Amino acid sequence: MADFDSIQQRETGLSQQLNAAQMAMIAIGGAIGTGLFMGSAFAIGVAGPSVLISYAIGALIGLLLMGCLAEMTVAHPTSGSFGAYAEHYISPLAGFVVRYAYWAAVVLAVGMEVTAVGKYMAYWFPAVDQWVWVALFSIVLAAVNATSVKAFGQVEYVFSMIKVIAIVAFILIGAYVIFGARPEGVGFANYTANGGFFPNGLWGTWVGVIVAIFSYLNLESIAIAAGEAEKPKQAVTTAFRTTVLRLVLFYLLSLAIMLAIVPWNHAGTDKSPFVKVMEILNIPGAAGVLNFVVLLASLSAMNSQLYVTSRMMFSLSRGGYAPKVFGKLNHRGVPLGAIAVSCLGMCVAMVLNVFKPEQSLELMMSIAMFGAMFAWFMVFVTHLLFRPRWQREHPGQKLEFRMWGFPVFTLLGALLMAGVIVTTLFTKEFHTTTLVGVPFLLALIVIYALWYRPRATKA
Repeated sequence: MADFDSIQQRETGLSQQLNAAQMAMIAIGGAIGTGLFMGSAFAIGVAGPSVLISYAIGALIGLLLMGCLAEMTVAHPTSGSFGAYAEHYISPLAGFVVRYAYWAAVVLAVGMEVTAVGKYMAYWFPAVDQWVWVALFSIVLAAVNATSVKAFGQVEYVFSMIKVIAIVAFILIGAYVIFGARPEGVGFANYTANGGFFPNGLWGTWVGVIVAIFSYLNLESIAIAAGEAEKPKQAVTTAFRTTVLRLVLFYLLSLAIMLAIVPWNHAGTDKSPFVKVMEILNIPGAAGVLNFVVLLASLSAMNSQLYVTSRMMFSLSRGGYAPKVFGKLNHRGVPLGAIAVSCLGMCVAMVLNVFKPEQSLELMMSIAMFGAMFAWFMVFVTHLLFRPRWQREHPGQKLEFRMWGFPVFTLLGALLMAGVIVTTLFTKEFHTTTLVGVPFLLALIVIYALWYRPRATKA
């Protein structure tokens, strides 16, 4: 099999203008979005207070994934990332399937985020059709991504910083209410009221992991952004080490505070449970302010996801697996064609918001999940093959970043992700996730076998 340098070489040309702080914020921007602010409502409804364990398990999987990705990315920084690693260390077919599955998933995730934007705007403008907001914000963020990677990085940094400040403020206000003001009905007694800590048993807790994983999706964007980092190895190492800790703290602390203020069986409403907290606390104007924050959160996640999915399409094109136009760069080093085709999810979201506005968010979430979860699973599989082969090919040379506890922790991550994917088959809300995802994977395999493999053989 060819040296990995050939893959890196074909993906050159992107403008390297992202620093470590921006890369960390890109990951936080993508991961702190609808999954936390709206998806958590469903997870709480399924798991009850034990959703804290659900998100802790999801955080463990995310931590293991980041360790595997960090090791491979520091060794091979490139925009194709885990798709390129699968191509080199497993097979070209694996690289093809992983890239397209992930691309399709994140394209739909972009649509899901902009769908949530429409719901948040309805808080202030209930008379305006939600598809109007979907169209408007889709155009704005597509324009930001098309300007330059530097503009994208700056916008994402500001969006993400606002989210981080808002979540920290939420945690501090909530902590004061719980430990200082102590109004009636607020406190950790809510953890065991209304059916106990495990109101739907351990199964409910495990099903909550599905939403937790979806909430953490986009952690992997740091690896994709490595191809446009100023100092890839240094930036990737720094960003990986800081991002996981921040996300775990933000998710678990904010959920712990929220569940102590709002009884779990009242959190799953048609609005963000975080907004519900502010309404219960009756802080003047706070609910509107927080709704603005969750609006920015979705815009930030959408911005970040559009970036990573366009770079994955760029990688596919440069590898000969998509039309050449998607691999072309303009004078600012931006793949405009890849960005344009990656806006398809916004179009799907707009159509769903016209015909099925009430079910649009759940439909987008359930369909989008499979490809991203499959990509996470394949990261673990690729890492199992990467370490021994890299050591054979570089005798006496040490990896600059090493995943802890290899191969045990890598296997644990793979098994947990496989378990989460299989679980979707047995849940009503996510039943379509695997039923749609598996045939999609099979279709990709057939396309590769009939079209791309014969071309590669001739070449």
